[in-house]
Amino acid sequence: MRQPAVCDEEVAGAEGFGRAEVIALHGQAQEPRPARGVRRAGWLLVACGFALLPWLYVLATGLPATGTAAHWPAAWAGLDALEALGLIATGLLAARSDRRHALAAAATATLLVVDAWFDTTTAAPGGDFATAVAMALGAELPLAALCGRLALRALSRPA
Repeated sequence: MRQPAVCDEEVAGAEGFGRAEVIALHGQAQEPRPARGVRRAGWLLVACGFALLPWLYVLATGLPATGTAAHWPAAWAGLDALEALGLIATGLLAARSDRRHALAAAATATLLVVDAWFDTTTAAPGGDFATAVAMALGAELPLAALCGRLALRALSRPA
């Protein structure tokens, strides 16, 4: 289909019009600048992230090599329950073509990566470690990659 084209001279010479401004209809729109409060919050988060770096050194050098958790089963069951909820929510929202699935997918991907990290780093040597690595490589990380891809694809599409 041919698009009608009007040049500056035709627009400027039309009756009832003085100098006309030509606005590109198919040009790339510039991203609006975030509000001042959003920018401040962003810089606050960056500062907090950098403030955590010395704390990481304190943790890495000061924590004991082993520890006991009082509610170990509840911690792991809670993490897996959140993952299940995230997978279900992401799936239902994506199946309904609801763009909010990007939020659920991003959160779920994060939970799955955290689960893989803690499974492998807290597993006892031997069979437990092999099982943790198998679960990470066979289930948690591929699902995290899928969720991450869903989130990025949804966020990169125009509304």
